[in-house]
Amino acid sequence: MSKVTNFLQEVGSEMRKTSWPKSKELTKYTVVVVSTVIVMALFFTAIDLGISELFRWFLSL
Repeated sequence: MSKVTNFLQEVGSEMRKTSWPKSKELTKYTVVVVSTVIVMALFFTAIDLGISELFRWFLSL
């Protein structure tokens, strides 16, 4: 047997051992990830705007 075939068989064996999340868990995790990304994007947008305004104010002196 080739190394590739052996590798793919081992991957299949490990995938059968994997514990996959249920639909409700998956939905919960997805909501947590999406909301975290949105909050972080808003946070960094606010920081970026604040720093930009600070530089504009500083350069106008």
